[in-house]
Amino acid sequence: MSNQIPEPIIEEVKKSNDIVDVIGEYIQLKKQGKNYFGLCPFHGENTPSFSVTQEKQIFHCFGCGKGGNVFSFLMEMENFTFYEALKYLADRTGVELPTASIKKESSLSEETEQMLSAYEWLTKLYHHLIKYQKDGKDGLEYLKSRGITKETLEEFQIGYAPNKRDFTATFLTQKGYSKPMLLKTGIVAGNDNNEVIDRFRGRVIFPIRNALGRTVGFGGRALDGDSGPKYLNSSEGELFQKSKLLYNFDLAKRHIRKENEAILMEGYMDVISAYQAGVKNVVATMGTALTETQAKLLNRYVDTVIVCFDGDSAGIEARYKAALLLRSVGCEVRLANLDAKEDPDSYIREHGGEAFKEKVLRTSDSYMSFFMRYQRRHFNLQLESERIEYIERVLKELSLIESALEREYYIQELHKEFDLSVETLMSQLAQYQKSLPASKDNQSNKSYTNQYVSVNKRKLYPAYINAEKRILSYMLQDAYIAEKIQNELGAGFNVNDHKIVATHLYAFYEEGNSPDISLFMERLSDEHLKNQVIKLAMSSDVQNSTEEEIDDYLRIIHREANQSPTKKSLKEQQKKAEQENDPLEAARLAMELIQLQKQKNEK
Repeated sequence: MSNQIPEPIIEEVKKSNDIVDVIGEYIQLKKQGKNYFGLCPFHGENTPSFSVTQEKQIFHCFGCGKGGNVFSFLMEMENFTFYEALKYLADRTGVELPTASIKKESSLSEETEQMLSAYEWLTKLYHHLIKYQKDGKDGLEYLKSRGITKETLEEFQIGYAPNKRDFTATFLTQKGYSKPMLLKTGIVAGNDNNEVIDRFRGRVIFPIRNALGRTVGFGGRALDGDSGPKYLNSSEGELFQKSKLLYNFDLAKRHIRKENEAILMEGYMDVISAYQAGVKNVVATMGTALTETQAKLLNRYVDTVIVCFDGDSAGIEARYKAALLLRSVGCEVRLANLDAKEDPDSYIREHGGEAFKEKVLRTSDSYMSFFMRYQRRHFNLQLESERIEYIERVLKELSLIESALEREYYIQELHKEFDLSVETLMSQLAQYQKSLPASKDNQSNKSYTNQYVSVNKRKLYPAYINAEKRILSYMLQDAYIAEKIQNELGAGFNVNDHKIVATHLYAFYEEGNSPDISLFMERLSDEHLKNQVIKLAMSSDVQNSTEEEIDDYLRIIHREANQSPTKKSLKEQQKKAEQENDPLEAARLAMELIQLQKQKNEK
């Protein structure tokens, strides 16, 4: 695809989108030395093995092996075609793409594109109605009564669907969308009389967007008690999967990164009120229980999540379940407290945004503090047997806490409340710790260190292969070294992949290009070769190279190339014997090789 677009345009788009910034919109990156590390978004892990090199503008995961540049990251992450990745990055930084003679490939099916287009039209229509038309007056009055400003109405593109059965279907069919498609996607509904009716009629409309900001569904809030459930969502389908989406994630993600914490709520109005009050790192589960997919999405972005659900019994139970799930994927959890009759929206409307920040969010409990209060609700502490059971349950939970300081703090709390000696409590705690499995799967080891190397157990290669790898790594970063190798070795590498990479690299520099690993990768169509280049580029730093080292590598490569045909044949036979699990034959051939080497040394 890339060869249909002028290379200067591709290069301009790439240079205007730093790979650390782009990937940082998807995962939390922390700097370690020259590189940045985070949890790989392509496979599950607790120890960061995903590395991003700003200087070389490439990424590589030492766990699953995926790697590439800013384009390939988006193609993998969003299932984009090359053009879609290019268009997304161009729009992100205001680079204009030429429209003539470029085939605009899409990774989405025609039906999916139609669905997205229909949702886009409806978002604009419903929003226009609530702002300017008589048909949207009821919706606008409702939002005003909830304290929603014009600016917030605009930012969230909130709308209103008129209370007319065929309004939406008529509008969309006039735009060219077929009724069967609209029924299949759930944008409209059918009845027993084969009529197509608006399932959101008479409701305030909250567009639900994916991480890229495209509307993929609606949430509708009824204005009276005769319109079915108070809240109604789009039906589940290819685009709208409630278990994978978080409301407001597209707007909140940059604020989440900035604050290094996310605030999790339950509903649309909670999020909108908080956002309007200046709390912008806020998302919601849209009224359903938090799922593992949503928890992992948050964990990719932040270490800390504040759970801020309703203050009633159902909200407390949902808080506890969400906390357990978030901790299981590696998040640090804090839990905000609201009175039994309060929710985030009502608290903000009554007390204001600053009070919400100071008295609810900043005073939120640690997980352990919440856990103790949560457990107390299930015990009658006036009874001795239940006091003991409560203390045991708290100690078992404390045994899972890695921080010695935190354990000591809560031991002191138990000591003061129940008049038990610290020694006794610590002794019981130690017993519970001994019974734990060696690896605490419930605790995340989110350590940003060089531990990533251990994830990728390095193979032991012969000296000539290591020499070729190191030389190619230097060539990728330095045109002078590449020219020296071209003059002294040419394509005389012993490994076929190395020959191909070197040949492409010579041509790349002969065209006048400066060292640019990311751009060079765009010249390679073979994914296997691209992965080889990524691994080579990540393996060493050209600044540490010396002329003597390079000359040593060349001697090793030449020596291997000049081996006698007999020795090469024996090595190939030995390798084949090992692959066929024939240790006796492999050992016999090894002895022949040793004998051959002795004869060579005696000459």
